[in-house]
Amino acid sequence: MDAFEDEDRRYKAPALEKGLDILELLADATDPLPLAAIADQLDRSRGELHRMVQVLQFRGYIDQDPGSEGYRLTDRLFALGMRQPRTRNLIELAIPVMRRLVQDSGESCHLAFHSRGEMVVVARVESGEQVGFSVRVGYRRPITKTASGAVLYAFQPEEVRRRWEGLFAPPLDAAALDAFRTYADLVRTREVELTQSPLVAGVTDISAPIMRGGAAAAALTVPYLERREPVHTAEQVGAMVLAAARRIAEQLVQSDERL
Repeated sequence: MDAFEDEDRRYKAPALEKGLDILELLADATDPLPLAAIADQLDRSRGELHRMVQVLQFRGYIDQDPGSEGYRLTDRLFALGMRQPRTRNLIELAIPVMRRLVQDSGESCHLAFHSRGEMVVVARVESGEQVGFSVRVGYRRPITKTASGAVLYAFQPEEVRRRWEGLFAPPLDAAALDAFRTYADLVRTREVELTQSPLVAGVTDISAPIMRGGAAAAALTVPYLERREPVHTAEQVGAMVLAAARRIAEQLVQSDERL
């Protein structure tokens, strides 16, 4: 550790660091982790972490899985992030435009942000049609696996892209990363992305960036459900999504100027 790092670590808060270690461990865990596993992976004793786990559970940051003795993250940290003024303002401005998009297109839509190398759905508006497809709020997928993620990545400065790449889990090998970068560059030239859903047959993911300050602050996405007698083609809905994303971006500019 060099002199700068020594200076940076002058002030330590061991209890706080243990709590943060627990939260970060559970954030990356696929399944709920019992206290013994948490202690083992953090190289600490169960007695050392027992009270910390109890406090985090009491404050609502973690919860015990009903079917096991394991602990998992709740959505409390996510909810705190959504209370940030700029984030809350974006969602509040987007919802009316999203409702109009749903009314015009007959399709559901959702809003996605970047979070730790993934895209996460933060808002949605469901279609009133009898048959439709929607994605729940809180749904997460790796940036590289979704249209929303590709759009979020494509419309970022190069230094932000590189930072996000360091968060990919699992990391991409050199060939896969190069292919994803090339794909993202194509997405950027198209402005709106239409691609077959990697998870659901018969669904085309249509996504466009909501720009703020020269970068994508969010991705507006419609999971377009293929029908035998569609009212609109996927390309027509793509134009609607792009227009709606631009409308939200314009309102963001006006709102930010008033702040």
